[in-house]
Amino acid sequence: MPKIILPIRFGLAIAAALIVYFLLLSLFGLHVNPFFSLFNGVITGFGIFEAIKYYKREKGPSFEYSDGFSVGVVTGFVATILFTIFFALYAGNFNPDFLDNIINRWEDTYNTSLGSLIFLVAIFGFATSAVLTLSFMQLFKQSWNTKSTKKQQK
Repeated sequence: MPKIILPIRFGLAIAAALIVYFLLLSLFGLHVNPFFSLFNGVITGFGIFEAIKYYKREKGPSFEYSDGFSVGVVTGFVATILFTIFFALYAGNFNPDFLDNIINRWEDTYNTSLGSLIFLVAIFGFATSAVLTLSFMQLFKQSWNTKSTKKQQK
């Protein structure tokens, strides 16, 4: 399987899970509370972890840190782009009052536009993807602290 297919497949699954979670929150009117967006990191993290784990299992001993890192980042970025597109459609077309509802929790003196909110959603997603990938790659990288490595150095 080409290396790009796996991140796209997992990115689509993450984006679908994020969209379903957001729509479930909107059914109960909780989507305007930023506290519930913390679970987005759990959903994204699980998807990135599974993508890297699947890729490492597929590659076996030829797994390299840079390849695993790129799989994780691309997976997260695909999910972020797709969710940001959905969020822009939802906030701009499906629920035009969403911006007013979420901004009313902050000061009314700020002139916040829909574009800046969409930009923040994208930046948060990209940052979350990068940080989670770096964290998970600490679990998946090969250790230099093994007996075979010490024998090779002598």
